[in-house]
Amino acid sequence: MATSRALPDHAPAIIARRPANPLARAGRRVYRLLTSVRFAVLQIVAIALAGVVGIILPQLPSIAFRSAADYLEQMDKVRARLEPSLGTGVVGFLERLQLFRVFSAWWFTLLLALLVVSIVVCTLDRTPRLWRQSSHIRIRQPDAFYDPSLPDRAVIAQGLAADDVRAALRRARFRVRESEAADGTRYLYGDRHQYVKMATLISHAGLVGFLLAAAVTSRFGFESGILLPVGQAIPIESIGTSDLVSVKNLAFQAPRDDTGRFTDFTTDLAVYQGGREIARKTIRVNDPLSAGGYTFHQNFFGPAIDLTVRARGGGLLWSGPVPLDASAGGLPTGQLVVPGRDVVIQLVMAQPGTATPLFVVAVRPTATDAAGNPTAYQTLFQGLAGPGDSAAPESVDIDVKVDAISAYSGIIARRDPGAPIVWISFLLLILGLAITFYFPRRRVWSRVAPTGEVRLAAHADRYVDLRREFGALLADLVARRRPA
Repeated sequence: MATSRALPDHAPAIIARRPANPLARAGRRVYRLLTSVRFAVLQIVAIALAGVVGIILPQLPSIAFRSAADYLEQMDKVRARLEPSLGTGVVGFLERLQLFRVFSAWWFTLLLALLVVSIVVCTLDRTPRLWRQSSHIRIRQPDAFYDPSLPDRAVIAQGLAADDVRAALRRARFRVRESEAADGTRYLYGDRHQYVKMATLISHAGLVGFLLAAAVTSRFGFESGILLPVGQAIPIESIGTSDLVSVKNLAFQAPRDDTGRFTDFTTDLAVYQGGREIARKTIRVNDPLSAGGYTFHQNFFGPAIDLTVRARGGGLLWSGPVPLDASAGGLPTGQLVVPGRDVVIQLVMAQPGTATPLFVVAVRPTATDAAGNPTAYQTLFQGLAGPGDSAAPESVDIDVKVDAISAYSGIIARRDPGAPIVWISFLLLILGLAITFYFPRRRVWSRVAPTGEVRLAAHADRYVDLRREFGALLADLVARRRPA
């Protein structure tokens, strides 16, 4: 026989507050997690650690994600730099974790999105409480509230009327509300900057905007360094892209002072879109050109060698500048893989003042490693050369001629779709903080008895010098006090 046990009177209320649906209980746990300050701090620490990893480890440039070939080319550079010290297995493991592309990795975007959701949920959770604190006003307070033994309280024994208190509050820029009791006692409440607490919502919107801008930039942004020799045009986007954007170095200047030091360097840069020139400007450091959705910054420069390479029968294989974008022994170096030939031409710029400013070597790879990188070479010819000199190695059917010594300009092409969001977020954050710190809330309660006695109580945010402001209000009232 089953026995029944009486439930206490409060049991139904407890059961009503406990969700019977497992999905509802899970939702409540998720809500508590998203509104937890500790969880928010944990997310910020995780994002900060990921940022440190992204600073320490070399990151793939944006150009690496234009195609599979570009990715392999850039990863080969990372492997060549790290594998000698870390090993092939470790580098491969870091690549699988996307640690060479931290700021565009899916898990980093997920961390940013989760933090955005946490901030939004916390803001929505706090908004009703902030609204109640701002909008709920209690004009009448009990007599114990005006006890002069409490801080920020005052009593003026007699000689004042409700009109005097109202006028003093309005002179101090308070918004005044009034109430009258049955015995003739008047209650006046002054409020200044009543809704200032709601400005924290503006600051939160700014924080969310910063995170959204970071996610947009990491996912859709672009940044790449371009070596742009004089007279050469290079596409910014992949060949075949509609309205392809490309840039051309029309002229480069790097004047020197009397000591031989460079005083400036500028590039006459033209931007083309779909084969049509859309912008042109002489750019220098801190004076970029924006066109076609990109911003082009002058960043660095170096020497280049104009070469002409022909097949022995007279066919043209290469004609143009070769940037010396590397160094060996402190000297600028560069190389050209001759199109259609298994020959590499290596160039070294000699010290200034040398009679023959170039050292030109033609080599042929004879062995490669597992990744296909050359490990051994056969020297075809070598020698010193200057503009106008040429060489015709016997073991390969090419002729090499040095046309001129020129220069290349180092341009940083950047597309940042999150930049407008950053500026809007910055303005929102500054606006919210300015309202919070420069317009703090002040409140004054007063009780005016029929006998003329006035009791006052004041309260303000912590950014206010309440002693000084409350003292000024009392001085104003005392000055208008009439003798009994």
